[in-house]
Formats: sequence, C-alpha cells, structure tokens
Amino acid sequence: MPPDFVFLDLGQVIVSFDRDRAIAQAIATSGGDPAAVAAVLLDLDLHDAIERGAVDWAGFHAEFCHRTGTAPESAALAHAVSDMFALKIEMLPLISRLARAGCGFGILSNTCGPHWDHLTRVASYGVLTTGFDTIVLSHEVGCRKPEPEIFAVAARMAGVAPERIFFTDDIEEHVVAARAAGWDAEVFTSAIGLAEALTRRGLPCGL
Repeated sequence: MPPDFVFLDLGQVIVSFDRDRAIAQAIATSGGDPAAVAAVLLDLDLHDAIERGAVDWAGFHAEFCHRTGTAPESAALAHAVSDMFALKIEMLPLISRLARAGCGFGILSNTCGPHWDHLTRVASYGVLTTGFDTIVLSHEVGCRKPEPEIFAVAARMAGVAPERIFFTDDIEEHVVAARAAGWDAEVFTSAIGLAEALTRRGLPCGL
C-alpha cells in the first residue's frame, strides 16, 4: 500500500543553501573580524539552540554582537545570514504531483525563525506555504532531528500512524532516526531518485 503521508526535509531537498555565502554576508554587514564572525555562525551549540527555539533571534543577535564586538542592525544581520537559499527548481514538478496524489504531504525541517521567515516572506517561495498540509519546524516544536521526539510530534501533527509515513532527508543520520521511529525513509539524492522511490511505493511520481 502507498504511504498515507509523505514528509520532505527542507534544506538540500526543497531548497539548497550556501553557508559560506551567509558567513561572507554577515562579515560584510557587521564589519567584524572574519574569524570571529565565522566562529559564531559555525558554533554547533548556538546553532542547536536557535534551531530548537531555546534561543530566539534577539538572543542570537545579542550573542553575535557580544562575541564579535560589533553592533549590526538586527534585521540586517538576519537578512545577511538567511539570504543563502535557492529553490531547487527540479523539485517543483514532484511537489506539484505529491500535492495532488491523495496522500498527506508535509515538511519536517531543522530550521530557525529568520531562515523560515526569509524563505516564505522575503524570498516569497509560496510553494512552501501553499502546497503542504503539515509543516513541522524544529524551532517551533522545541526539538530537532535526529531526536525521537520530533518524529513523534510530526506523526501526531500529521494524524497518521508512524508506519504509514514516508520521509526523505539528505542526512543519513536523520533517515536512520526516522526508521527507528517506525517510519519508512530513504536518503535524498535527487528529485528523480525520490520520484522513483515513491513510485515503487505506489505513488506514481515519474519525472
């Protein structure tokens, strides 16, 4: 039987991103020392905190200013670190097919408020807010992949039993965690590869 619900990861599945661009733009916006700016933006603990909502943008901005000795305007810095995405055009036909496939369809992503705001408001990627039934964002639910909690939250929000969910993510650790939660999951490699995987599961999505 085909899955009752399909969850897609966001980064490197629906949109690509370039961290080096974000770092360069933050350096230019803040005027800070390149090494200090990069150290803040690549700090795994701070990255984890803002993605799970433990630190909001105001807190991140304050920490950035403190650690870099700079005082960039908050909105300008948010734009600098968020203007690094590009919609993966090759995914649009598949997203359109899934939206009409008769199953539930959603996004499950580790992300933060400024990034999501940029994608949906500044970059105006309307497909992210009009084509999906359920959107589960780590900073809104307080947990992140590969933690078991986020898969349980996503299944509840989708209203579907775990074994009836298919999920794809470009990070193998997240796919392994989804399978441990009872989901069917595969590592994302390409739009064509995903279409073939869904077709094998009874959702015809040939591209």
